[in-house]
Amino acid sequence: METQFYILLSLKTTQGFVNYGQYFLGDDRQAAAALFGRLKGGQDLSAPLHIDLMETVNELPVRIKTICCSLEELGANCKLIACEIFRLKTLEEML
Repeated sequence: METQFYILLSLKTTQGFVNYGQYFLGDDRQAAAALFGRLKGGQDLSAPLHIDLMETVNELPVRIKTICCSLEELGANCKLIACEIFRLKTLEEML
């Protein structure tokens, strides 16, 4: 089974974390890590919005990195992620 990478969006609630979105990035580890490295946020785990870089290993999810962000940073991050996925998919189609 091929390893896949994705970004998982979650929200901290009183009952724990609730996942509310995913962006699938494909199988390129370097591209996924490079995109995640460009996201805004920090390591303040008390922030309610979390973004995780995930990969599948033997069909099981594994968290690689986590950043926490504000609502404004989340908006900028979602815009960046969408633009990068569009760019990568467009390049794939041209090849």
